[in-house]
Amino acid sequence: MIRVIPHDIQTASESPEGRLDGVFSTPADVTDGSRGSVDDFGDGGNERIFTVDELSRRLNVSTKTISRWRRRGLVSLRFVSSGRERVGFSQRSVDRFVRQNRQQVFRATEFSRLTEDQRQHIEDAAQRLALTGGSPAGVAKYLARKTGRSTETIRCILRRFDRDHPEAAIFPDHLGRLREETKAKIFQQYRRGESVDALAKRFCRTKASVRRIITEMRVRRIMAFPLDHIPNEEFARAESEKEILASAPANDGPSRRVRRPKDLPHYLASLYEVPLLTRQQEAHLFRKMNYLKYKAGRLLVQLDPVHPNARLMDRIERLHDESVATKNEIIRANLRLVVSIAKRYAGPSETLFERISDGNMTLIRAVDKFDFARGNKFSTYVTGALMKNFARSIPNEFRYRDRFRTSYTDFFDTTEDTRADRNRQESVQLEHETWTKELLEHLDERERSIIELRFGLVHGREPLTLKQVGAEIGVTKERVRQLEARAMDKLRSEAEILRIEIPGI
Repeated sequence: MIRVIPHDIQTASESPEGRLDGVFSTPADVTDGSRGSVDDFGDGGNERIFTVDELSRRLNVSTKTISRWRRRGLVSLRFVSSGRERVGFSQRSVDRFVRQNRQQVFRATEFSRLTEDQRQHIEDAAQRLALTGGSPAGVAKYLARKTGRSTETIRCILRRFDRDHPEAAIFPDHLGRLREETKAKIFQQYRRGESVDALAKRFCRTKASVRRIITEMRVRRIMAFPLDHIPNEEFARAESEKEILASAPANDGPSRRVRRPKDLPHYLASLYEVPLLTRQQEAHLFRKMNYLKYKAGRLLVQLDPVHPNARLMDRIERLHDESVATKNEIIRANLRLVVSIAKRYAGPSETLFERISDGNMTLIRAVDKFDFARGNKFSTYVTGALMKNFARSIPNEFRYRDRFRTSYTDFFDTTEDTRADRNRQESVQLEHETWTKELLEHLDERERSIIELRFGLVHGREPLTLKQVGAEIGVTKERVRQLEARAMDKLRSEAEILRIEIPGI
């Protein structure tokens, strides 16, 4: 004998009219307290009771769907069978739920009745929409409207396909770990102002996981900040910070208005609107830029990539942004100088704007390498760097001319002056001297002194022997040889990085 325990059953009797056709066909109204066999509870006029598995098979839906319906109003009861308490559903309660939720039950029962052709059609349509940039949520809603099925049904079809075919997944980023390019895209959209909620919906991720991705990518970005700087003894003194970070000094001298030439392209004309920097303003900006990098680098050492501190990251980003803004101020004030030098080197193989573009890159690199504490003007330093850079590209022009030789060129070659070109020699010599000084900056003080003495780079002095150099700096001849070899290795490595060739190195 089975004892039935009523569980949240409404006692009001209802008419079976309005039931979903083909789901149930029951006799007239029966009472809730009926008893009998679970497999055939309707014998003798009593009502049948279905277990969860039986109802799932009868309606052709999953047991999860049955559980979801219980939360939405499907009344259940508990019964004891063979000493074990189980959950069941009376036929009357099921009929009532079907009448009240006709569309919901119909969609659920129809889901598993999709033909293979219908499922294939949905999967193919989803793949086409995904290739055009459709999001999972948008694709599911669109196909739900087109097919007349629920959005959840479409989602289940697409999830099942991606799970069973990971190599051809429609939305591969929503299976397991995200790809690096997707993480970068999430971070990029976040920086452009898209909210975490919107990103979570767009990429089918929880808000917590989106926040973790944003933090991870933010740490990577901060760790990659170019914070190399020119050190200065003032940076370690706390009392100097206020003066260093103050506004640039005003130009006390008479302001000289530069006359802008007529008919200039827009880019060149805009350069005349930026005032040039005085020597004091220039030194102040370089000191400020390097100090901001120095301070950000000190904070970066304290950052734990695994458990990053949000406030610490805010401070580092703020210092980096200020250093970039300061650097851009220096660059804008010197763009006119790049144009003036590029005009002298514009040739047939490159337009003026190509020269200017190349020179702007040289200017940007020069800003990072300039040491303001030496007292030199930046314009002098960058002029030398630009002339070396442009002079280095002249042989490329000669190769260009040789490759595209014409009959007129051949005619002039027959009367070519074979005497040495003094201007070319001076240009090459100036290039070698400048690059040599640039390379020597990468040595320490003792190594630089040895190279200068050994190769006669000190003005007014002849090259010295190993013994003479040792006597001058206070070390043995063998130690001078070791230091010279180490210094030459450094110079060769740096020259290889810069792709320059200097005789003797």
